[in-house]
Amino acid sequence: METLNIIILAIFVLFASLANAKIHEHEFVVQATPVKRLCNTHSSITVNGQFPGPTLEVNNGDTLVVKVINKAHYNVTIHWHGIRQIRTGWADGPEFITQCPIRPGESYTYRFTIQGQEGTLWWHAHSSWLRATVYGALIIRPKEGETYPFTKPKRETPLLLGEWWDANPIDVIKQATQTGAAPNISDAYTINGQPGDLYKCSSQETTIVPIDSGETNLLRVINAALNQPLFFTVANHKLIVVGADASYVKPFTTNTLMLGPGQTTDVLIVADQPPSRYYIAARAYQSAQNAPFDNTTTTSILEYKSAPCPKKGGASSNKPIMPSLPSYNDTNTVTSFSKSFRSLRKVEVPLEIDEDLFFTIGLGLNNCPKNFDAKKQCQGPNGTRFTSSMNNVSFVLPSNFSILQAHKLGVQGVFTDDFPAKPPVKFDYTGNVSRSLWQPIQGTKVTKLRFGSRVQIVLQDTSIVTPENHPIHLHGYDFYIVAEGFGNFDSKKDASKFNLVDPPMRNTVAVPANGWAVIRFVADNPGVWILHCHLDVHIAWGLATVLLVEDGEGLLESIEAPPEDLPLC
Repeated sequence: METLNIIILAIFVLFASLANAKIHEHEFVVQATPVKRLCNTHSSITVNGQFPGPTLEVNNGDTLVVKVINKAHYNVTIHWHGIRQIRTGWADGPEFITQCPIRPGESYTYRFTIQGQEGTLWWHAHSSWLRATVYGALIIRPKEGETYPFTKPKRETPLLLGEWWDANPIDVIKQATQTGAAPNISDAYTINGQPGDLYKCSSQETTIVPIDSGETNLLRVINAALNQPLFFTVANHKLIVVGADASYVKPFTTNTLMLGPGQTTDVLIVADQPPSRYYIAARAYQSAQNAPFDNTTTTSILEYKSAPCPKKGGASSNKPIMPSLPSYNDTNTVTSFSKSFRSLRKVEVPLEIDEDLFFTIGLGLNNCPKNFDAKKQCQGPNGTRFTSSMNNVSFVLPSNFSILQAHKLGVQGVFTDDFPAKPPVKFDYTGNVSRSLWQPIQGTKVTKLRFGSRVQIVLQDTSIVTPENHPIHLHGYDFYIVAEGFGNFDSKKDASKFNLVDPPMRNTVAVPANGWAVIRFVADNPGVWILHCHLDVHIAWGLATVLLVEDGEGLLESIEAPPEDLPLC
């Protein structure tokens, strides 16, 4: 009788939860829009004519239905970054991975439910370099009647850090692909689409973040930049970190955040300073040695409501207070910040491992093919072409089917399931690497995982060409970062560093330059999930692989049937 009562109670709770859940329907029109930045106006691809695009606000348990209409002249898909997509892999978005792209003049409707996630995520294009301007915030609040596990903020402000080119980003990556060289760096960084006061022709449009004395406000910081990890700070104010990648963390206080592209961080800020105007600022963290980067600073303004109004002529008394930011290569600050993260409560980390994977990541140089014009098409170092890889495999996207479609339909020849579980050749990953290992092979190779298997992946940076901090993002899953360090990972020595009690849960891990990170998760979401570097120049060069999680037993352990309007290749 007691068991029956418990079952009845559970069913009641389930239906009560479903009753409070909502369906949010939106329409995204992808189109070319004139956008003026840095004195120039040029046509950019946007959603609904907005840059950044619309902010989506939902509650945990709600369903999103977003019809994407492509009125641009490029193929497009939308990825809901960090959404677990439980059994709804068809809605994940990366082109030729889970779907064929939405062709110009066509449409596709994404349908998915948010399950057990709260905090800040975002959405963005997952086709070529359209992500440079096609992105927006996705805010997930607690279920109705539930509260945050911290002081309720007076107000909330999403701050999207971006990267701006005074050119068509698609042309930038096309030129790099043709020449084999690195693409041109950006011309500015942005906060909510605006570069800020430190750039030419942009002071009139600087983003203003209001605050009142004594308030505690929540800043939802998103790094939507295409290729650059960024430091973030607010002049004279402490930042209390309470969440990251839509997971709550044990609160800790810091002066500076570092976010790799794809990462989000929720921070509380207390208005405890004299009423005035304070710069919010972001600038590059650049870990790759001797690599060119955009060394500019974007700003917005934290403005106290009782602060004196700005005077015409730029009187010094009204100029916002400027914060100090770490040096562009301050890896010590990055490491200290990264190691401060802990899950809010004790979590269930997989202790026994079924799949122990070791993935080297890094750059590479391809020799100039014989049929190429060396002067025009091999402009990398010493007449080469830049590339990148995982376990010496440079990932190649299919073109006739998505991998998920090929998997479900049994289409042969689209991919192979022989991605190596460890490097084909063991070497000194962070030392002087033989030039014979600088040129990877190309392939569309995946790793098959049994449903429910407990997975550990060691992500090892390499010094091929140059070591670099790589933000590695896994679609379809959150994972626990159980450890990270520098040098070559040693399973015997470094296992003692594992945090198996309260490690942070993330969807994007910043693998240290010349170092490693270890992640763990249970493969309980069937589908095809790309694991890739979120520096878009690197994914274009092949720094990616795919995890194919097979269906389990029964309907609830199997991916849903494909929707009727799934785009065709």
